[in-house]
Amino acid sequence: MKTLQVALLAMLTAQVLKIFTTRPFSISRIVGSGGMPSSHSAFVTSLSVMIGLKYGFSSDIFAIVIVFSLITMYDATGVRRAVGKQAAVLNQLILHLTNKEEKEIIYEELKELVGHTPIEVIAGAVLGLFIALSLY
Repeated sequence: MKTLQVALLAMLTAQVLKIFTTRPFSISRIVGSGGMPSSHSAFVTSLSVMIGLKYGFSSDIFAIVIVFSLITMYDATGVRRAVGKQAAVLNQLILHLTNKEEKEIIYEELKELVGHTPIEVIAGAVLGLFIALSLY
């Protein structure tokens, strides 16, 4: 149970830090995805470190956890970041079309801050590592 508690604390800490690192300042960043540091990376890194410390870094369970952690971090910088960039382009396109056309296009603005830059993922991983080592 301690392993899960430490991982959740790392994720919560990263989410709280986003309030102060994302501009413009917004308390709502505490529940959003994207931004600095990556809470997903903090979560999975702290989980991996706790499992490694408890069962050994050469154990099968650590291998499983680290594989899923790396997939999560890769997804954050790859797929989810690309989705955010596409959302930005679509939002600009729709804004442009609504200014040119007489008829109104009804749409919900797409969320652009979905994924992470590599630096945000690294920062989350370092935060997760620090929290896991501090609380083990």
